[in-house]
Parts: sequence; structure tokens; C-alpha cells
Amino acid sequence: MFLKKSSSKSTLKNIITINAFAEENYVYSEDIFKSTKELTFNTSNFITSYIGNKDLISAKINLSRNIPEEDISDILNIKAYEELGLDDANSYVITHYEIESDQEEREYHLFVADTKKLDALYFPIKDKTKYIDLLLPEPLLYKTLYKKEILQDNQMHGFIYLTKDNASVIFYNNGEYVYSKSIEFSLSQIYDKYCELVGEKVDETTFFSLLEQEGLKTTNSDYQENFMKIFSEVFITINDIIIYAKRAFDLENIDQIFIGSSIGPIIGLDEYSQNYLGLNSSDFNFDYNVNNEEWYVDQYQYLMLLSSLDYIDDEADSVNLSIYPRPPSFLNRASGQFIVATFLAISLSLAYPISYLVGSYANDAKVFSLKGEDEKLSKEAKKYKKIISEKISIIKQLDGQFQNITNIYSGKTKTLIAIYNKKVKYKLKSGLFHTLAEDLAKYKVQIDELRTEDNTLYISLISNDDRKFTELIKYISKTHFNDIKEIDIERISKDAKDNYYKGLLKVVE
Repeated sequence: MFLKKSSSKSTLKNIITINAFAEENYVYSEDIFKSTKELTFNTSNFITSYIGNKDLISAKINLSRNIPEEDISDILNIKAYEELGLDDANSYVITHYEIESDQEEREYHLFVADTKKLDALYFPIKDKTKYIDLLLPEPLLYKTLYKKEILQDNQMHGFIYLTKDNASVIFYNNGEYVYSKSIEFSLSQIYDKYCELVGEKVDETTFFSLLEQEGLKTTNSDYQENFMKIFSEVFITINDIIIYAKRAFDLENIDQIFIGSSIGPIIGLDEYSQNYLGLNSSDFNFDYNVNNEEWYVDQYQYLMLLSSLDYIDDEADSVNLSIYPRPPSFLNRASGQFIVATFLAISLSLAYPISYLVGSYANDAKVFSLKGEDEKLSKEAKKYKKIISEKISIIKQLDGQFQNITNIYSGKTKTLIAIYNKKVKYKLKSGLFHTLAEDLAKYKVQIDELRTEDNTLYISLISNDDRKFTELIKYISKTHFNDIKEIDIERISKDAKDNYYKGLLKVVE
């Protein structure tokens, strides 16, 4: 579905989505999306990952519309250092995209990541795959939901998603990213807070299993009480973020909150959200129309997959923080271009004189060889023309004799076949009548009328039970299938006055 771009993308066969924080990888191949353990170098793989909101700096920057297009990128980089307090001693990757707006100034969303953090997270992946095609900022993972029309782009939506290492609150208005904020309530932090409340180290596997299977509606009163305490803190923080976002970005209301986690929907969390925040809330679990056999897949894996398809379709419309691009093809490398150019130059400089000299010698040799062959073949041709002429004359005489013999043979053959058919193949109809009479008597079926036409026998039958007709046909078909070609009851009717059945039996020899 995505092999429609330039030749550099025409060899792509698989999309690999990587969660570097959870060390979980998925591969999309032949319309199947499934987990994979091994990461290897393969130029037919498209490699995608994302960087968490807590490891990003994002901001909105305004620029005058009078600034030339070719200067936009440089000016945004300068403003990033000035307005975001970036350290001049560090290296950053800075990317942006423009927000469609009718304001006096142009508006841009800016995303900044420290290259040291990127290396710490993604260099082990790059070491295996040799490149990362697409590295998305976490807030922009949700943009594909609107591009693929999974969500309508005429409302204000809030997304709350908890992973083992991070928890983010992200807002979109009319399908466009507005604001995001990380909170200190990742799943691992929630586990640590729970252990603090109970004063002991709880088995982590048991804890997350209970959170996944029973959630806030667990029947274990101790767990439920502590869950409520922790999630009340979570929603106090979320509520403060909502209040800030509505005030800072002039948002009238939030139409829908989607809340979920990387381990699956937490039972009762959407109801708690709706009651606490007073906003429509539902599970963060969408129909992505992707084939997968697992009961639940981290939603970010799906979002990375759909975002990859968007990027492959139109990379200019996506934000990419990757600092590990795939190596260019041989012809696009400087060394490759130099080798090809040198080879072509040498070939072109030698091509004309060499081709002329070789061609001249070849033609002379060919002419000499063909003259000798022409003389020899001319003598042979005269000899065989004479022989052929004599043979044609003989063939014409033999053809006439053959036709006469053929006509005589054909007449005698037809006579013998006719005699054979009369003596051997002819069957007396009396034998068939006698056999059918015995079968009719056996099934107590009477004959009302009998007539023949060519090799077809029509018998009008009478019986007090129409089922006897069917049984008779089955018996005759089974017993005499070598002697007859076809047998069938063409019609069955009932005489209401005399209370008997009549049927017309057709038998073809």
C-alpha cells in the first residue's frame, strides 16, 4: 500500500516499529502486524520509533510573514536557542512545522531534542539496524488518527496515555496539535507510590496483573483504596493541566478525553476520569484496521505504524527527529558518483576509435567468408533443384493412384460397418419390453399405454401410490444402467375420481 514513492522507497517491504523505552518491536509485513524480537540490517525495512514527551522541548514560535522562505529554518534555530534557553555547549536536533493560520504572523511548532539523549536511547538500535528512518515526537503520534479519519477533526480532544516510563497529557483541536505535558505518574511511578503507601515492596508482576485485569474496580479492598488515593493525585494534576491549557490557548471546552495505558485499558479509569474531570471520557483503544492476533498491543505501536505510512506517502508533511538516516544508494554517494563518472569518461573516450577499428576488421573477415560460402552453396542449389523437379513429377503420379484406392477402400468400409451393426449391435425391443414388464410387476405398477419413437420408449403408468414410481425408477436405473441411456418420469398426476396416480415414464435406449 505504500510502495508508490520514488525508487529509493520502491524496495521497502516491511515497517519495523520500535519502542526504545520498553524494548518492544513490531513488524508490519504482508498486511500482518506482529511482535518481533530480533532487529537486523535490511534495506527493505522501514525503521520507525518515537521520542517521549519528557525528553522533548516543544514550543510555538511566531515569525513575520516578510521573512524569506529560505531563511525560516535558520531563524527558528536561532530563536530556539534564545527563547528556550538551550545550552550553547550542547548539540540539539531542532525541527518544526507550520501551523495553518490567518494571523498576522506565521506560527510554527518547534520540537527540540538533545542529541546526547537520542544517542543514549537509539544508538543501540541504530547499531543493529544501521539506520532509523523516522523518529517522531510523541505528541505528533496522534496526528495520524485524523489523517486516517479514525477521529473527526471538528472537536477538541484530550489524550492521556500511561506507559512504564512516561505519562503524557496531549491536546488536539480540530485535528491540530495544541499542547502537551508530561506528568510524574508513569506506570512505574504509580507502582512505586503504591509500595510507599503499603510500606513494603509488592510483587511487581502481581501488581500490574491486578491493575490490568481488575483496575479500579478490584474486589481487593486494600488495593482499591490505595488505587483511589493514587489516581486522585493523578487527576488533580491532569485537571490543573486542563485548566492551564484552556486558559493559555483560548479553548472553550474539551469534547472528549481518551485515556489508556501501554498494558491495556485499566477497568474503571474512564469512569473515574469522567466523574472527576466532568468531561466525556472513554478508553484509548481505536479500530486501526490492522491485522494482529494479540489481545492487546501498545497503542503507540499502532500509531507509529500509521504515522510511518503517512510519512512514506508524503514525508514533507511529517516531523522527523532522526539523526541516523539510511545510507544513500551507491549512485547517490560521492564515491559512487566519482567511480561511475570516471568509468563513463574513459569508456566514452575510447569507444569511438576502438569500435571503428574492430568493426572494420570484422566486416572484412565476414565478406571474405561469405564469398567462399556463396560459391559452394550455388553448386549445391543447382544439384538439388534438379532432384526436386524429378521427385515432384513422381509424387503427382502417385497422388492420382492413391486417390482411386482411397475411394474404393472407403466404399467397402461403409458396407462392412453397416453389416456389422445389423448383425451385432441391433437389439430386439422385445427383450427390453420383457425386462420392464417384470420390473413393473415387481413394484405393482400397471401399464395404461405404451408407445415408441426411434430409440425412446414412452410408458403410461398407473399406481395407487406415487412413491412406487420413484422406487421403480431407482431400481431400473441401478439394475440396467448399462442398457439404457436415460430414464425419467416426465409428469405425475392424480385422478381425483378413482383415487390413483398416473405417470409418463420415458426410457431412452
